Amino acid sequence: MNRIIVDPKILAGKPVIAGTRIPVYLILNLIANGYNFDKIIEAYPRLTRQDIEAAIKYSENRMKRVEMRSFNK
Repeated sequence: MNRIIVDPKILAGKPVIAGTRIPVYLILNLIANGYNFDKIIEAYPRLTRQDIEAAIKYSENRMKRVEMRSFNK
């Protein structure tokens, strides 16, 4: 199952955790502001550790693609 989905009908197509309206950028923002996995799950009980890991991995993969495009210009 894909944990991250992009659907134009959900949050205008922003990447979210499947089955929720919790965007990937929110999870990254929480991590950047000192939240650990347990604290994120406490704030958003529908999330699992695997969801948070998927959000991080999704962002990492997106950044790799952006870097590759920039490098190839």
